[in-house]
Amino acid sequence: MADDKTGGGTRFSPRGVPVITGVNRVGLFALYMKEVRRFLKVQTQTIWAPAFTTLLFLVIFAVALGREGREVLGVPFATFVAPGLIVMAMMQNAFANSSFSLLSGKMQGTIIDLLMPPLSSGELMAGILAAAVTRAILVGCTVALAMALWPGVSLAVAHVWAVVWFGLMGSLMLATLGLATSIWAEKFDHNAAITNFIIAPLSLLSGTFYVIENLHGVFQTVSRANPFFYVISGFRYGFLGQSDIGGAQAVAAAGGALLALNLVMAAAVYALLRSGWKLKS
Repeated sequence: MADDKTGGGTRFSPRGVPVITGVNRVGLFALYMKEVRRFLKVQTQTIWAPAFTTLLFLVIFAVALGREGREVLGVPFATFVAPGLIVMAMMQNAFANSSFSLLSGKMQGTIIDLLMPPLSSGELMAGILAAAVTRAILVGCTVALAMALWPGVSLAVAHVWAVVWFGLMGSLMLATLGLATSIWAEKFDHNAAITNFIIAPLSLLSGTFYVIENLHGVFQTVSRANPFFYVISGFRYGFLGQSDIGGAQAVAAAGGALLALNLVMAAAVYALLRSGWKLKS
């Protein structure tokens, strides 16, 4: 709106002249809160259920593989596996949240509610990714709290920066991949296929339950090509002070590589959003 100096009232701005300049902070925050409230409304399914499932993983593997005082990287097996399970749950739930956002709109015919508001492609992407990372953090805190109460598990932090950095990088990586899936998928079966045949194998075969030194050389090479491996090992380094990656310099280099990967993925997803591929057609 603009002041009408002739009549003292208000009039609409001329057609083609933007009313909102810069970042639409109100719209961005509204989208973020919409996404957060969506998963909080069913928090039993989106927050507490993942924590319970992840705790079951800890119980099963600690009982099956952690008997007779078994140690890995110089710590009890339960303490070794706990950080990997925490960040694995964070990544999987970040993917689940962002992969549902646009897909649900396409399936329910409400995608126009996200495309019509005065939000740029970057703002739409930022709101969805921020909500997915928020869910990942809430799940991570819930899982950590549950595991801290489990006998024999120590979650003492050796390097806070590694816990924060790799937790955020892993969550953002899967949130971005989830958004790309949400753009591409045309039905929930497509989303489930990515989850079951890509996300789950990469998560479970990334060193969550073992050190890659126990693998054959070929499989070690394959593991080192898996970005999930660096997220889980780097996050574990934050708690234990050691990991499969190597020393502090190797861990820092892995953190930088994950940042570069996230930037490339974000640029690709941004280009997809701007093109309107499978969204506006």
